[in-house]
Amino acid sequence: MLFRSAPEPIAIVGLGCRFPGQSDSPAAYWSLLDRGADGTCPVPSTRWTYDDSPTATVRGTHRVRRGGFLPTVDTFDATFFGISPREARVMDPQQRMLLETAWHALEHASIDPTSLYGSATGVFVGVTCFDHAMRVAGHMDLLGPYAGTGSALNMIPGRLSFLLGLRGPSLAIDTACSSSLVALHVACQSIRLGDCEQALVGGVHLMLSPDVMSSFEKAHMLSPDGWCKTFDARADGYARGEGCGVVVLKRLSDARDAGDRILLQHNHKALTGATRGLIADIRDSG
Repeated sequence: MLFRSAPEPIAIVGLGCRFPGQSDSPAAYWSLLDRGADGTCPVPSTRWTYDDSPTATVRGTHRVRRGGFLPTVDTFDATFFGISPREARVMDPQQRMLLETAWHALEHASIDPTSLYGSATGVFVGVTCFDHAMRVAGHMDLLGPYAGTGSALNMIPGRLSFLLGLRGPSLAIDTACSSSLVALHVACQSIRLGDCEQALVGGVHLMLSPDVMSSFEKAHMLSPDGWCKTFDARADGYARGEGCGVVVLKRLSDARDAGDRILLQHNHKALTGATRGLIADIRDSG
């Protein structure tokens, strides 16, 4: 039987992010937006290089040489997370980045990550990019026992749930560009239905191979100069970007009972005032 009741207000009590333009914290990201700065850059030479010679293969020829790239994606403190160096080497960098960003989000919420062990905390992650899996395909037998768990997208939320000992739902959600937003929607519904008490919600995306970029170029989906021009007469495609963002969600009543700093609350009503408060909190917090 389908029934409707007044929606339980949901509160955001913590944020973590790692975005282009040196935006590795909520405050740094707000500063970039406030300054109207450009977070894009040329494709780093550590990702892939170009060959414009007449004999270049199709795979090596690219028009788009710009995007929202992070400066480094290959650093990870495996020991901190109790992961062996052998396993960490074959893990999708998206897994590693989600662990780091979720930890920062919990710290931003003044929640000790180790205190969540055994709790009904859900993990909902929007993820759609499988560049790492493409890179290791054909070499699985050489990478050892961790190649499978290190490359499957469905392992990304599970890795976080396992690390923290969480007992709530753990979902990888892929709806292309809307993946993170759908993950947020599903998480709010899960909290309201009692499937979990609180949730870590986010999205992660890294561009590790030129193959997807090349395919999108051939389909004329990408802006040749690497910049989006939304709602502009000059619009000629979109620009790809990467990064990771995580929010910590609770029922509003639970957040108030716990004395949490409430950054934003959602109850299907106008959020204009609350959004202004969120912007102020992001600007003033680390």
